[in-house]
Amino acid sequence: MKSRNIVFVEPYIAKLVEENIASPKENEVQVRLVCSTISSGTERANLMGSKTVAWNLPEAKEAVFPRRVGYSSSGIILSVGANVSDFKEGDRVALSWSKHSEIQNINAKNVHKLDANISFSDGAMAHIATFPLAAIRKCHLELGESAIVMGMGILGAFAVQLLRVCGAAPIIAVDPDAKKRQMALTVGADYALDPYAPDFAKTAKELTKGGANVGIEVTGVGAGLNGILDCMARFGRIALLGCTRNSDFTVDYYRKVHGPGITLIGAHTNARPRLDSSNGWWTERDDFETILNLTKCGRLKLSDLVEETHSPDSATQIFTRLCNEKAFPIVQFDWSKIDEKG
Repeated sequence: MKSRNIVFVEPYIAKLVEENIASPKENEVQVRLVCSTISSGTERANLMGSKTVAWNLPEAKEAVFPRRVGYSSSGIILSVGANVSDFKEGDRVALSWSKHSEIQNINAKNVHKLDANISFSDGAMAHIATFPLAAIRKCHLELGESAIVMGMGILGAFAVQLLRVCGAAPIIAVDPDAKKRQMALTVGADYALDPYAPDFAKTAKELTKGGANVGIEVTGVGAGLNGILDCMARFGRIALLGCTRNSDFTVDYYRKVHGPGITLIGAHTNARPRLDSSNGWWTERDDFETILNLTKCGRLKLSDLVEETHSPDSATQIFTRLCNEKAFPIVQFDWSKIDEKG
């Protein structure tokens, strides 16, 4: 069997490549994709050949090509391997830690059944949405507390939607791009601010009557952390959701953290319990099922955030844009259109 897969063949170059695929192994299912979502920050870093930086590595690793990414998608099961009893051929499913691949074999532990009234587009957003959900949980947001989200990429947009579901009020979205700010207002933010505007922090504190109780920092840059710290209430909690890989920046910890009693929380999606969920610390699978339940019950409509949908045939052009466009839109690939012009 052949599968067409999006592969980063070298820095800045993505191609749609046809490759052979074997039958699923033990504990695997084989899925034909219907939809996959670009996670712009991670995929841009991988495409541009950024070194791999991780908290548990002594130093950054050089990028190796070819590379494959894509980790949030949905599709239909074609077949199942040995020891798989929870799924069968024809099941509609959403995937975590998947790839932008037409047909793929994936461990059944990363597969979730899709209810009939959940679209493939929504299902293909669920895995990425678990990242800000975990960040919000770790902040122990209470009903009626104010919140601010720094950065309106895909994670920031999801964070705004989820904060609204959780009862945060008011919610302030922050982004230098006017279109991103407008989008944030349409999906649940009460206010949208430009971080470079005069009196930005003063305005944020006025809107929240003294500062935000909860902050979600999504930019992954030092200026973003410094900016959100200026907007916090005393004893505020900030989740560091963005991957701040560059440590070459300075924070006035005494005035911005120590004195006002701010809590900084590491919120990488892998900083989770593996087996059992507890207050504020849920497993990845439990958070995934939460996203699907909220979608099924009409609380969330993640697909409302999709700004562009393309055929995978357009992968080279789309990923070239990802490298060059500062405010890249939220994009999905529709694998049912793979033979059409995107």
